[in-house]
Amino acid sequence: MFEKTKTYHRRKIVIVFFLCVLMLAGLMGRLVYLMVFRSDYYQEKADALHERERSIKAARGKIIDQTGKVLATNRTVCTVSVIHSQIKEPEQVISVLCKELGMSEETVRKRVEKRSSIERIKANVDKEIGDRIRNYDLAGVKVDEDFKRYYPYDSLASKVLGFTGGDNQGIIGLEVYYEEYLKGIDGTILTQTDARGVELDGEAEERIEAVAGNNLHVTLDYNIQMYCEQAAKKVLEEKEAEYVSVIIMNPQDGAIYANVNVPEFDLNHPFVMSETVDIAGMTEQQKNDVLNRVWRNQSVNDTYEPGSTFKIITSTIALEEGKVSTTDGFSCPGFVVVEDRKIRCHKVRGHGSQTFAQGIQNSCNPVFINVGLRVGADGFYDGMKSLGLLSKTGIDIPGEAGTIMHKKETIGLVELATMSFGQSFQITPMQLAATVSSIVNGGMRVTPHFAKEIRDGEGKLIKKFDYGTGERIVSEETSATMRELLESVVAEGGGSKGQVEGYRIGGKTATSQTLPRSAKQYISSFVGFAPADDPKVLGLVIIAKPTGVYYGGTIAAPVLQSIFENILPYLDIETVETLE
Repeated sequence: MFEKTKTYHRRKIVIVFFLCVLMLAGLMGRLVYLMVFRSDYYQEKADALHERERSIKAARGKIIDQTGKVLATNRTVCTVSVIHSQIKEPEQVISVLCKELGMSEETVRKRVEKRSSIERIKANVDKEIGDRIRNYDLAGVKVDEDFKRYYPYDSLASKVLGFTGGDNQGIIGLEVYYEEYLKGIDGTILTQTDARGVELDGEAEERIEAVAGNNLHVTLDYNIQMYCEQAAKKVLEEKEAEYVSVIIMNPQDGAIYANVNVPEFDLNHPFVMSETVDIAGMTEQQKNDVLNRVWRNQSVNDTYEPGSTFKIITSTIALEEGKVSTTDGFSCPGFVVVEDRKIRCHKVRGHGSQTFAQGIQNSCNPVFINVGLRVGADGFYDGMKSLGLLSKTGIDIPGEAGTIMHKKETIGLVELATMSFGQSFQITPMQLAATVSSIVNGGMRVTPHFAKEIRDGEGKLIKKFDYGTGERIVSEETSATMRELLESVVAEGGGSKGQVEGYRIGGKTATSQTLPRSAKQYISSFVGFAPADDPKVLGLVIIAKPTGVYYGGTIAAPVLQSIFENILPYLDIETVETLE
C-alpha cells in the first residue's frame, strides 16, 4: 500500500516538473520572439513614447506655361503652434500671439491652455510675422516654415488653373486634376521628450525631409491668354454681358493656348466675394452656391444651344452622307412649315433662290431645315454620334458637362428641323471647338487638353502626355469642302467682321436664344480658324446675354478678329493673299 502511494506521488511530481519545464520553455520562446524577431517594432513603440512629431509641408509643384512663365508657385509661410507642457509664461505667450496674429484673446487662450501634445494656433502666417514671433524666444511656442500656394498673375486663367485649400490640396481646375503629380510628400520633425512630454535639452531634432511635388507644364500661353482676357473684358463691359468665354486652340492636336471665362476671380483670394454680390442675409449654403457659380468654367462645365455655328455640323453630316452638294439649289420664302409649325428665317422676306454654298454664307434656316429633313432623324443622330458629339471630349479638367440631346426615337420632324440650325439641344463650347477643329483639320478627332508633360524640380522628364492622333471622323474631301465653305462665309457672307487683313479666315457666326424664349435674351458667338486652307489656330468667342445689339456677326466676330490680329503674327502664321 505504501509503495503504491509512493509511486503515485512520484508520478505526480514528474508531471508537475514536466509542466513547469514546458511553461519555462514557452516563456523563453516568447522572450526570444519579442527580443529578437519583434525588437524593431517595440523599439519604435518605445521611441514614439518619447518623440513629438511635427509635419513639414512639401512644396507643391509649379504650373508652367509653354513659354516658361510660372502660373502657379509657392510662398514660404509659417505655422505657429504651442506645446502646453513646455510653456513657462502662459500670459506672455497669449499676449504675444494675440498681438502678432491678430486673433482674439478668447481663441488664443483656449488653444494655449489646452492640454495636448501640440496645439496649432494658426497656419499660413506670413513669414515676416513668423520670424517676429520666433525672435521672442518664448518657451513652448513653435514656429515651423510651411508653403502656401501663390499665383503671380492673380486672376489669369483662374477657372482653368483652379486653386488649393488650406491643406495645400487642389480644389478645382488643373490643381485638382493633376493632384497626384503636384502634391509632393510631406516631411516630419521628430523631437525627443521625457515621460512628461518636455523636450530634452541637448537632443538634436531628427528630420525626415519633405519631397517637393513635380512641375506641370501646360499648353496655355501667357501672352495669348492675356490678349484674350483683355478683349473679353472689353466686350463684357461694353455689352454689359453676363459672361464672355474665349477658347483658342490648335485644331491639329487639340492643345489649348487660351481659355478665358470673364469675369474671372482672384486665385490668391478665391473665397472673397465680389463687391457687387450682396451677401447680407445669405445662409452658408447660399454663399457656397454663389462661390461655385463664380468658380465655374463656362466653356467646359456649362452647356448652351449653339445656334448657327452648329450649321457646320449639319453641313458636315449631310456632305458625308451624300445628301447635299455645294451646288444644290434651294428656295427661301422667309419661312418653312414643318408639320403644324411655321419656322422663320432671320431674313423676314427670305433669301429667294440660292445654292447650298450661298445658304451657309447667308446662314439661312430654311436651307438647313431642308438639309436636315433630307438626312433624317436616324442619319442626323448617327452623324452626331460618329462626330463625337454625344460623348464628352475627355478634356483634362474636372466637371465636363455632356451633351443634352433628344433620344433617337423621340426626334420628330419639328425636332429635326430645329436641331439642323442648332436649337432644341445643348452642347458645351469646348465640345463645339473640338468638333469644328476635327472637321477642318482634315477630319481627325482631337482631344482638347492643357497638360503637356510632368518634370521634376531639376527639369527631368517624368511623364509626357500623349493624346494620340484620334480616329478619322470626316473624310479629307468633306473636310476640304467645309474649309472652302467656311472661308466663303467670312469672305462673302455673315462673318465678314471676322476678316483679318493678310490672312485667309474661315468661320461661322451664331445668335441663339437662351431659355426660356420669352425672356428675349441671346448668346452671340463666332467660331473662326486660320489659315483657312491649312488651319493652325481656331478660336471661339461666346458673349452671354449682351445688351443692345446682340447679333454674333456684329459683336462676337470683331472680338475674335482683334484677337487674331494680335496672335496670328505672334504664332508666326504667314500672311497670304485673301480671296477676292
